[in-house]
Amino acid sequence: MIEIIPAIDILEGKCVRLSQGDYDQKTVYNEDPLEAAKLFEGHGIRRLHVVDLDGAKANRIINYRVLERISSSTSLTIDFGGGLKSNEDLKIAFDCGAKMVTGGSIAVKNPEMFQSWIDNYGGQSVILGADCRNNLISVCGWTENTEEDIFSFISYWRKQGISKVICTDISRDGMLEGPNVELYRQIREKDPDIYLIASGGVSCMDDIDRLEAAHIPGVIIGKAIYEGRIDLKKLMVHGTW
Repeated sequence: MIEIIPAIDILEGKCVRLSQGDYDQKTVYNEDPLEAAKLFEGHGIRRLHVVDLDGAKANRIINYRVLERISSSTSLTIDFGGGLKSNEDLKIAFDCGAKMVTGGSIAVKNPEMFQSWIDNYGGQSVILGADCRNNLISVCGWTENTEEDIFSFISYWRKQGISKVICTDISRDGMLEGPNVELYRQIREKDPDIYLIASGGVSCMDDIDRLEAAHIPGVIIGKAIYEGRIDLKKLMVHGTW
């Protein structure tokens, strides 16, 4: 059964969604991210993906107080990412209630530090963020492209102890055009034991069914929920958490 993980992206303290990672194409869905978190919790959600978009641009954690409010006011299990570039950032995130952290840019820019996080906190608590355009890894809030292909990137970090990967196809993110199921299927074919969380493009229940049929363990959903294309009550009936 696929794990459903709603996303809360925080920009200037508000719950927003971007289109293809473009900060100039943002939509504010809630002035208070805590309200959104409580709505999810009220529908039986247990897991939450929180992204500090301000932090991703600033290369340091910014919205930790929002994280702290959500974690202290709900029982949600939160994974947190965006701007985590130092040991201090990591400590702040965990101290403010994150149970897991996601690192993408740090794995490219400072692999030694990212490795130390895995060694110190474990592959269950540190998630690899593998965000890509045309199967090539993008970093720094998706503003910088690399020449590293996603398959070798994931393979390398799996050997270093990572067990969970969030993979976002940036071209699909926020576009409501359906997830890149074929990409996720290829990743799983190369590594059947990986706990792969698909992200980007989910627009309806059929998309979730297609991911589940491809044996993808988890999926992050954002805009489709906020715009009413996926009803939280139907998700409860679907029984996917």
